[in-house]
Amino acid sequence: MIGQLNHRDTEAPRKHIQGLTVAAALMILFGLAEIATGFTHNFIGVVSTSLGVIATVMGVTLGAFYFLAGVLVLTRRRWAAAAAIILLVADVLGRIGMVITGLFPVDSFVQTFSIIAGTVIAALFAIYIWSRRKAFS
Repeated sequence: MIGQLNHRDTEAPRKHIQGLTVAAALMILFGLAEIATGFTHNFIGVVSTSLGVIATVMGVTLGAFYFLAGVLVLTRRRWAAAAAIILLVADVLGRIGMVITGLFPVDSFVQTFSIIAGTVIAALFAIYIWSRRKAFS
């Protein structure tokens, strides 16, 4: 009976950690993709950003925020989770700012869908980290 309780007690935290690890890995991957898109102004030939120094700096910065958020989540520290959430919120606000200023064109369905989907995903990562805040020490 005691062995079963201990097994159940360790299963829930393990699932939280696995979920956070997957989320962190995806944030790192998405951040690298955003950085590459910031430099090339092209994401797999389908989605593009405006050309120019400001678009490059903004795109690379937002990608770095995303990447760093993923790295911070991997540390499992409470302060790092808070910092990751702040970086993801900055990413979301930065994406909105890029649309408002025309640095991310929304002149086609694919462009519009990609910015909305990417922004929602970043926001969902922030919500997920916040919802798992007890898993951080």
